[in-house]
Amino acid sequence: MIFELRQYTLHPGRRDTLIELFEREFVEGQEAAGMRITGTFRDPDAPDTFPWLRAFPDMPARQAALTAFYDGPVWRAHGDAANATLIDSDDVLLLRPAGPAEFPAWERPPVGARELPPALYVATIYHVEAGFSAFFAREVAPVLAEAGVPAIACLETEHAENNFPRLPVRTGVNVFVWFARFDAVEDEREVELPMLGSRLTAAPERLRLRPTARSALR
Repeated sequence: MIFELRQYTLHPGRRDTLIELFEREFVEGQEAAGMRITGTFRDPDAPDTFPWLRAFPDMPARQAALTAFYDGPVWRAHGDAANATLIDSDDVLLLRPAGPAEFPAWERPPVGARELPPALYVATIYHVEAGFSAFFAREVAPVLAEAGVPAIACLETEHAENNFPRLPVRTGVNVFVWFARFDAVEDEREVELPMLGSRLTAAPERLRLRPTARSALR
């Protein structure tokens, strides 16, 4: 599988406008083109952003799916409205599984759903050198599991050339991303991981992600 972790920066106050449009028009439209909209979120710490995940079977399938969607009728009809909410859409990490990547699966609510799931997902992004995934599995994952904050999915940089250059991705980075899920916001907690030590090449990034009404991650 190939994943994109996309973080859009929006014009102030436009997040709900984009999410309403996205959930009404773009979820089924993209999935019909051959991709999976894994999760859509609000970041409570960044109200003018829209983080989301989508997945493809492999890189050739990614090229085919993106071409079909962005040259297709749904984007032609609604792309200008989506772009009008955006300041930047280029903060995109191209990723592949690094160990477990079986995100929990729920049935997606229908178009028009408004009830927000109570869960919180946390994506922790580590900037690392090659070989970090084996170290994480051996030294870090057991500590997280013992603390009751298991990594439900682990992803790392996919270094293949971006085969749909109309949509840029971040280059020159090597990251490892792990996801935790909490049943409710008040359950959130961090785990001390002193073994990381000098393994990180930059400060970690921590994204707090509240699922939208129609997110497949709930």
